Amino acid sequence: MADSREYMTLPEENGSINIAEDVIAAIAVGAVREVEGVAGMMTSLGGSVTDLMNNRKNAQKSVKGVKIDMTGAALVLDLYLTVQYGHPIPEVAENAQKSVISSVEAMTGCGVEAVNIHVCGVTLD
Repeated sequence: MADSREYMTLPEENGSINIAEDVIAAIAVGAVREVEGVAGMMTSLGGSVTDLMNNRKNAQKSVKGVKIDMTGAALVLDLYLTVQYGHPIPEVAENAQKSVISSVEAMTGCGVEAVNIHVCGVTLD
């Protein structure tokens, strides 16, 4: 069975650990979900809002809004967010970066080189 998924491979003494890109994206979404002022996620192509905040059951299946580059020694993540009106965008973005880096590194053991936040909209809710 052919598997077209991308994996981050961590060599270990007794073999290797392979972590799917979707797993890393789901961790990033979970971390962003906890940041005050983040309203939701958007597709990286600027499509309609995918509100992962309220759709927890399907959040891991739909990791739109997260792009991961695993070509270097450390991960580079791009997250496409909407921010709630009234929250300072730079502060929300910085908190999202810190949360994602902390969660991804703690749960996977993979280093995170950068988390690029793209604010694609503001919600008035």
